[in-house]
Amino acid sequence: MSIESRNPATGELLEQFSPASNEMIEEALDLAVEGHEALRRMPLRDRAAGLRRLADLLDQKNEELARVATLEMGKTLKAAKAEVTKCASVCSYYAEHGAGFLRDEPVQIDEGSAYVAHLPLGPILAVMPWNFPYWQVFRFAAPALMAGNSGLLKHASNVPQCALAISDVIAEAGFPKGAFQTLLIGSDKVEGILRDARIRGATLTGSGPAGSAVGALAGETIKPSVLELGGSDAFIVMPSADLDAATDAALTGRTQNNGQSCIAAKRFIIHEAAYDAFREKFAAKLASLKVGDPMSEDTDIGPLANASGLDDVVKAVEDSVAKGARRTLGAKPTEIAGMPEGHWFEPGMLEDIPEEAPAFKEEIFGPVALLSRVPNLDEAIDLANCTEFGLGSVIFTKDRSEVDHAVRRLEAGATAVNRIVASDPRLPFGGVKTSGYGRELARDGMMAFVNRKTVTISGL
Repeated sequence: MSIESRNPATGELLEQFSPASNEMIEEALDLAVEGHEALRRMPLRDRAAGLRRLADLLDQKNEELARVATLEMGKTLKAAKAEVTKCASVCSYYAEHGAGFLRDEPVQIDEGSAYVAHLPLGPILAVMPWNFPYWQVFRFAAPALMAGNSGLLKHASNVPQCALAISDVIAEAGFPKGAFQTLLIGSDKVEGILRDARIRGATLTGSGPAGSAVGALAGETIKPSVLELGGSDAFIVMPSADLDAATDAALTGRTQNNGQSCIAAKRFIIHEAAYDAFREKFAAKLASLKVGDPMSEDTDIGPLANASGLDDVVKAVEDSVAKGARRTLGAKPTEIAGMPEGHWFEPGMLEDIPEEAPAFKEEIFGPVALLSRVPNLDEAIDLANCTEFGLGSVIFTKDRSEVDHAVRRLEAGATAVNRIVASDPRLPFGGVKTSGYGRELARDGMMAFVNRKTVTISGL
């Protein structure tokens, strides 16, 4: 069965690709070992120079790469350009700081000397999603290459052109052959690759079921893994909050990437003293968004990435409404003139969501804001924590004691105060509970796939 690249705004088939054969997979695994050996022998300054060249190439090819992402998964062109720019920044970050992260750590012992060395593990399998088709990959690839690990990418099947562009630009930056390869394969091939002794670890960003499968396989084969999975992030607003800033952040947090982001704010938990004013401002801003051609500079929301994603969002909303939630704005499929085959969805809002509704605890991967009213901060935190997820969280308040209380009690990998959650190369990123384990980015992201080797020396 072919792997297809389709434009979600028009339904147009852009290109078809034949999946890699078993022979091609075998060759790629051998080449990944060779690529790792070449990287391992490469001085750190040369790896850093390669990342700097890669950052420069990403900046030079920004428009070209952005257009591919917009065509394949529907994010607005301006958002795609920003994503490519961010990829360049993570390459620059590890070029600047990677050698320091990998420096030997001396340890004082009673007799002789000791230190901890940081050595690469080998080829790492990366299973990546379509929603940020470049960023999700580069935030793994940059530290992996700097550490001396090679990468083998199994990207989402609906973004094959993005996947191939990534391996092409890494090769163009001068990294050794086999240092980073894209394999166009279906998910049925992941188990065999991960079981192969040549693969030394795995990282996955994606759904809970996919993460569970990869995590179980990694555990069975005794290989390190990092999982970044779904989220149903809470966005708490307290009475002291600046409501203009809060609603601006809420709008960006809920609708960025057409509402298809794991760390997007999804559940808006508003103190009753601020609820009506917040709701009025937020609803007006949601209603003002323009849904349309993602290539157009004045478009705010493009199509959802595929038909199944649109169906999932529609079903979750309709099931929630059937169980008693009130749809008070939009939140339904729509049409765009001249693009009848696109996967269009009107941003909207649900309120008074009962506990049995899907919207109460599940992740809705589209531009639907879920509003709840609470009488105090403790109930806001309890509601925020009632979901199985624990990726990000937000609180808007000017009360420092409320911040300290929320930071300690919110069950999430990150809490942003008076701003939205965003991944940053300088900060560890990841979740708790079923949002995954391990951390990407910063020093943690590099340490995820290195051997922290203890060395003790006597007699020298």
